[in-house]
Amino acid sequence: MKQIAISGTSRAVLGKKAAKQVRKEGNVPCVLYGEQKDANGKPVAIHFVVSEKEINKLVYTPHIYLVDIKIDGVDHKAIIKETQFHPVKDNVLHMDFFEVHAEKPIVMGVPVVAKGLAAGVRAGGRLMMMVRKLQVRALYSAIPEKLEIDVTELQLGKSINAGSLSFEGLELVTPKEVIVCTVKMTRAAMGAAAAAAKA
Repeated sequence: MKQIAISGTSRAVLGKKAAKQVRKEGNVPCVLYGEQKDANGKPVAIHFVVSEKEINKLVYTPHIYLVDIKIDGVDHKAIIKETQFHPVKDNVLHMDFFEVHAEKPIVMGVPVVAKGLAAGVRAGGRLMMMVRKLQVRALYSAIPEKLEIDVTELQLGKSINAGSLSFEGLELVTPKEVIVCTVKMTRAAMGAAAAAAKA
């Protein structure tokens, strides 16, 4: 998994009005959640701001990252937990991070990539990826940048579900019944099949 470094500054003034001002200044309000709990058992959160330019490096990319966050000079390793976008402008309004540790497994979505030319595609079908990412559990050092799925033997009308997949060193968390990819019949292939049947 790729690593990227960003830096931010903590913020004490919270609320909608303060967040709006943060965005006006070209920054994004963020929260880092860790394992530390307060008296009520809720995770202790660190509120901070990062420049929008740095946040965009994390968001507008096909890659997943282990994020090195420096807040007021203190380093934290984290992954993105949730990103909130503006409903119209599509810019980032808010981002949550989850602090991770080298010795503790994490759950993370990893991009899925098809490998090979499916038999069903050679027969005139079209390969369709039904999910973009699979959820896995592992130490962050063991999580790859992508998960490759060999589709060479996938026939027309057939699918690969999550339950049929396994990856060394990773525990698959995505439900087994989730369809990852399938080869669907195209109209052209259906026409050719119908013509062949008539002949």
